[in-house]
Amino acid sequence: MISHTLEKENIVQLKLNLNSSLQELPGWEIYMDLNSSVEELAKLFEQKPLLPGILLVQDQHYVGMISRRKFYEYMSRPYSLALFSNKPIEKLYNWLQPESFIISENTTIVEATQIAIQRSSELVYEPIVVALESGKHRLIDFHQLLLAHSQIHVLTLAQLQQATEQSRIATTNLRLLQDNHAQLVQNEKMVALGKLVAGVAHEINNPINFIAGNLDYANSYIQDLLALINLYQKYYPKPKIEIKNLIEKIDLDFLIADLPKVLNSMKVGSKRIQEIVSSLRNFSRLDEAQKKAVDIHEGIDSTLLILQHRLKENSKGQGITVRKEYGNLPLVECYAGQLNQVFMNIISNAIDALEEAMVNSHSPFSSCLLPSVFIDAPSEAMVKADSQLTRQKISDAGVGRPHWMIRISTKALDTGYVEIRIADNGLGMTEEVKQRIFDPFFTTKPVGRGTGLGLSISYQIVVKKHNGFLECISAPGEGTEFVIKIPIKV
Repeated sequence: MISHTLEKENIVQLKLNLNSSLQELPGWEIYMDLNSSVEELAKLFEQKPLLPGILLVQDQHYVGMISRRKFYEYMSRPYSLALFSNKPIEKLYNWLQPESFIISENTTIVEATQIAIQRSSELVYEPIVVALESGKHRLIDFHQLLLAHSQIHVLTLAQLQQATEQSRIATTNLRLLQDNHAQLVQNEKMVALGKLVAGVAHEINNPINFIAGNLDYANSYIQDLLALINLYQKYYPKPKIEIKNLIEKIDLDFLIADLPKVLNSMKVGSKRIQEIVSSLRNFSRLDEAQKKAVDIHEGIDSTLLILQHRLKENSKGQGITVRKEYGNLPLVECYAGQLNQVFMNIISNAIDALEEAMVNSHSPFSSCLLPSVFIDAPSEAMVKADSQLTRQKISDAGVGRPHWMIRISTKALDTGYVEIRIADNGLGMTEEVKQRIFDPFFTTKPVGRGTGLGLSISYQIVVKKHNGFLECISAPGEGTEFVIKIPIKV
């Protein structure tokens, strides 16, 4: 066994700043050879109760990592300790095949936290393996990383408040603090969303799969029973009076006809629940921290399904129609979870704008304005055409009521980009508002309804993370349209 331990420091005593990296955090460097016994590993974990995991080497080269949590989770199973205690660690490692999360020591604490919480729910609390420039490795406890992240969050808020109060501070430094705060808020939202998805997967997905899997068997058994009843009726056409009375009481003919329909409706319902769970998972994609080629339309559809409750008609009979004009798109290499967050922010804002338009609609016969989307025109022509948005009076089922609509169109461009346009026929916005919509903390919504971070984070994700373009086209009374362009390969 090779061992070198870095003593843990109190995280409060660390002097961190906004750009502090993982190399500033204390960690653990304890190595064990794969040929060491599992019993030795168990003793080591008993001797060092704060040790989050062990680094494994073979011939002085790093092989992998076994965490304390994974080790005790498996060893608590019946016969596991007796089976592996005298075996080399290599046997246990090959059996568990644990995934290790390796990140450079030069990565900032904020970035490392953002990447770490995007791991799957099974790995999110696992320790982080830090690759040192010396070629060695170090373990950092995930909870210690969160404490450092929290300290930087407090420091960011304090410096942001100080920067706001002091007008002499440079605008660039203020923007840096705001970006850090926005990223920290996004991290916290992703943690909450991760817990939600994990709960849905555990509490809903498993039971509904059990129900759906047994419906086919139930249907088969019921058909067998019905066949048996038919045989009885065929060969015993004159049953006893008691049986005859019961047949009339339960309305056997109706039961035979309706029972398959009941089973079919249960099957349709369980399939619908499975689709909703799948859409939640697809929307968050918390298990995909790296770039991956995905179907953009799938992400948009999942977002719309989650927002479906806000599109339905209200008590006044006013609903929102979504019109999809999808082009033929290739798979796009992107950070799917973050891009889905952009769709969520923009579509939610469109719904907010239409709800405001519903409230401010003075006449049931007033015209509403819908931006024209020119699917096949060059981008320069689009901008020119959108500056002269076409007035369209759209009636609802023959009645002169405004028809509130969100139009979503996609297409692949010859420049190697894909274009997504999301337009609404709401009230639009002034030029002054349009110039500030991507600024952090800017919002026109009432207190408590908006943080002013949604479009700012969306801009960072599209422009900075994906090297794309995000543009807003709007004017008072002429609706709003957001144009997203991202490269097919980032």
